[in-house]
Order: sequence, then C-alpha cells, then structure tokens
Amino acid sequence: MKKGLKMLKIIIPAIIIVILVAFCIFLWWFPSIIVTGKRQTLEEAFAWQTDHYDTSFYEPLEKEDYTVSGEGGYKLHAELLVNPEKTDRYVIISHGYTDNRMGALKYVPMYLELGFNCIIYDLRGHGENEPTYTTYGQLEGKDLNFLVRDTRERYPELTVLGLHGESLGGATTIMSLNEKPEVDFVVSDCAFAGIEDVLKDGYRKVHIPMFLVDIADIGTRVRYKTSYKNMRPITSLAENEIPVLFLHGADDELIVPKNAETMAAETKGFSECHIIPGAGHAESILKEPELYREYVEEFLKEIHIGMN
Repeated sequence: MKKGLKMLKIIIPAIIIVILVAFCIFLWWFPSIIVTGKRQTLEEAFAWQTDHYDTSFYEPLEKEDYTVSGEGGYKLHAELLVNPEKTDRYVIISHGYTDNRMGALKYVPMYLELGFNCIIYDLRGHGENEPTYTTYGQLEGKDLNFLVRDTRERYPELTVLGLHGESLGGATTIMSLNEKPEVDFVVSDCAFAGIEDVLKDGYRKVHIPMFLVDIADIGTRVRYKTSYKNMRPITSLAENEIPVLFLHGADDELIVPKNAETMAAETKGFSECHIIPGAGHAESILKEPELYREYVEEFLKEIHIGMN
C-alpha cells in the first residue's frame, strides 16, 4: 500500500508536468497556424490569376518596381503599373491573406479604364517581402500609410489618390484610416470587421470548439505581442470622413456579408454598401465584372471623382 502511494506521488506530478509542457507547446505552436499561413510565390499567384481570367494586359504595361520602408523600417516591395493613357490619378491596391501583389491584378483593368495608374504591393510577410507574421491590419494598416505618403512624394503630379483592398487587404485599408491618410476614397472588398469573430464563426461551422480561438489568442499575446481583440478594422471608422465603398459577395462563407454592412453603418463619413449576388469570398469582380465596375464608377461620380 505504501509503495503504491509512493508511486502515485511520483506519477501524478509527472503527468501534470507532461500535460503542462504539452499545453505550453500547443500554446506556442497553435497561433502560428493563424498568423503565418503558407504564402504563395509571385509565380504561383500569377498562375492562379491566369487560370481564372485574362491577364494578358499585364505584360505590355509600363512598370516601375521599387521598395518602400513601412512601419519599423520593414521593406515593402511595390510595383507601379502605368496607365497607357496619361493620367495624374493613382490607386493603391492591397491583396488578400497568403496572396501577393499578383492577386491585386484582377482589379487593374477596371482602374486603368477608369483613368488611374495602379500601385500593387506585397503586404508584410507576403510576396518578395521578408517572412513575418500577419497582424490582420494592425501593422499592415500602418505600412499602407507609409506607402500613401511615399506615393504622394514619389509622384508629385498626383491629383487623386484612392485605396482598394480585398479581404486582408480590405481590412488593412480600413485599418489605415486610423491615421487619417491623405487619400480621396476607399474601396473595401470582402473585409472583416474583426478577425476574432471570423475565426470563431469558422470554427463553429466545422464543429471545432470556439474556445480554441481564445487559447490561440493567449499564445498570440505571448509569442507575437498582439491580440485578436485589437485586430478590428471597424474601430477605425467612428471618426473616418473619407468616402468608403463596401463591396461583398453574397455567398461569402469565409467572411460573411454582414461584416461589410456593419462597417458601412459605422463609418462617420459617406459610405455605400453593395452585396454582389452569386459571389463567394474574393470572387465579386470575377463573377460580376460589369456590375462591380458599375458600383465603383457610380461611387466615384457620387464623390465627384468622374472619368478623366
């Protein structure tokens, strides 16, 4: 009996230690799935674009590759796509998570036709940039503001500057409004209002316990010194007066359309919100290109930025 008790005194603490070590390893590893997903190369992203629409417009365009120092000196790779028709209007297009600047190409023909030069770039941790984790708009929004200031300095003839973002790029674009950037309009496509809600909704749909998101958030706080609770673009809108057009696919199950509707209602300035029928996540311009362009063009007219 005494021998059994002695064994229990040894085994129970050992089991507790093993469980604690396993939990700490899980806590350290699990958040990396959420913030360091496998990124596409430029070649992979361009191949995907080519499989889904005509990208032949890209190669003939005059281009300028350059880098911009973002938040904390982080280097961002950017590319100017010059409109064949001379124009002094520019738009900066931000891509989605795990994609890169090639993912922004689907919006370029529309903006070229509307009389804009297009700047596409790799968000931090994506494309040709140094590998790092994603903060779902926190640091990315600050990076974008560096790019806005660089664009105005680099192209002093500029008369109109807009921002367009898809998914993470849309959230980044909305988050950048915290600093009241010197831009004339914003188009946000399928952005999330808060990443924590998106994660929990996704886990619920596949029957994974939602409390795991809270556990992952603890690990994110420890490992990456940030929290999902701070990754909420909607908090950038209460004082925003820059006109915003929100677009969202009606069949988007990853980031539901309610995100766009909620943010459109929250912004202080002028906003419009349109839900694109039959479109899933980041599919709106591919499913309904004419309707998509109509919404963007009418929005620009509404805020007195018509065609050149």
